[in-house]
Amino acid sequence: MTAWWRDAAIYQVYVRSFADGNGDGVGDLIGVRDRLPYLADLGVDAIWLTPFYTSPMADFGYDVADYRDVDPLFGSLADAKSLIDEAHDHGLRVIVDVVPNHTSSAHPWFQQALRGERRDRYIFRDRPNDWESIFGGPAWTQVEDGQWYLHLFDPSQPDLDWNSEEVRGEFLSILRFWLDLGVDGFRVDVAHGMVKPDGLPDIGRGNQARMVGREPVPFFDNDGVHEIHRSWRAVLDSYPGERIGVAEAWAPTPERLARYVRPDELHQAFNFHYLFAPWDAAELRTVIDSSLATAGSVGAPTTWVLSNHDVKRHVTRYGSLARARAAALLTLALPGSAYVYNGEELGLPEVLDLPAELCQDPQRLRDPDSGRDGCRVPMPWTFDGGWNDPWLPIPGSWGELSVQAQHGVPGSTLELYRQALRLRKQLDGELVWRDSPEGTLVFSRGGFVCAVNLTATAVDFGVEGELLIASDVPGAADSAAWWKVK
Repeated sequence: MTAWWRDAAIYQVYVRSFADGNGDGVGDLIGVRDRLPYLADLGVDAIWLTPFYTSPMADFGYDVADYRDVDPLFGSLADAKSLIDEAHDHGLRVIVDVVPNHTSSAHPWFQQALRGERRDRYIFRDRPNDWESIFGGPAWTQVEDGQWYLHLFDPSQPDLDWNSEEVRGEFLSILRFWLDLGVDGFRVDVAHGMVKPDGLPDIGRGNQARMVGREPVPFFDNDGVHEIHRSWRAVLDSYPGERIGVAEAWAPTPERLARYVRPDELHQAFNFHYLFAPWDAAELRTVIDSSLATAGSVGAPTTWVLSNHDVKRHVTRYGSLARARAAALLTLALPGSAYVYNGEELGLPEVLDLPAELCQDPQRLRDPDSGRDGCRVPMPWTFDGGWNDPWLPIPGSWGELSVQAQHGVPGSTLELYRQALRLRKQLDGELVWRDSPEGTLVFSRGGFVCAVNLTATAVDFGVEGELLIASDVPGAADSAAWWKVK
């Protein structure tokens, strides 16, 4: 029997923007729990929850002050337990974020460090190097006694020192705490960056811009992280039910990425090479082939993702809803595990005209165009949004994209996703490319054929079989279709 995670469809819930259970305008765990029937009906296998831990929210929860409790903004620990249990009742597994690269500056450990005590848990130095923060500006902040501490992100997110045995032991304990509560796995934030280069050498001007742009550079894909991931895998394997670890690892090549999913390390790693591939048949085929080959070389499944809470939604990146719908059918037909970001099943675009005074993403300090607020606008459930004074405004035009507007409507993007996610469970076998016209992709998996036209001109694929699903008229420009063939 195939392990559940090898071909799972996993739905990312950006908690503060998914569903509001108490009417305060911010999504919460009660809201997620209320929408579990929707998620089960959609056809996904698991949900991944972004951080809901106690936090000052300087980076929307990725600055954790207490890893073993729920921030009151999102509910309580009892709400988390109820959500996990009820998700299991609906046949859904639950993956939670763990943030091991840094804590919040409000964490008791860092408050102790500011008093000059136990600074060995963090990275303090008498002199800073030339590193810059991913959010802009220096990656070092000076404290009152003259020392400097490292923060690869916001100054409110001091980096932990993973050479510390106390840090390593603390996170093993944190993993066990949530596993004991019933979670089915962890998405590991900044899985590549936990261990820093020996001696903290200057990175040099040539690499600095790439680091700040959050593009992968070998400098921060450090081999020392793999020992940590092996120890985490041992903890996961000690629990029943195939608990998993998923790496958010920015690696410079697919080969380097595959190191994170070797048999004794984590189970999955996000495939950013696929996410950033352009709408081009040749380039997509190259990325798909490379991803399958390198992950397969270590016996791991590939993951496929089109959007998440850190990048522009793919409707906007690709330039049209038609391309986004076709990309969804391509992605869901590929072998491996697929991730769906909340709202992409509605065809939501990036919101590009949010008032500057409402934007709260610290990444905007570096470059307003790189801010992530536009992909985090709350999900519209009804024609009027379904939120009471949401933390970011929902465009009025989204009423026609809401769950209420699309549910049960043939041809809607929501029904396209629902149908594809259910049909996907029947797909089996390796990917085999078929000859096809230039600018198109056609492949088979067992008795199924997927054909994608990435050009502006209609083509005749000539596939003989039963048409199962299509994003548009089969063969139309920027369309995809699946057939069952003999």
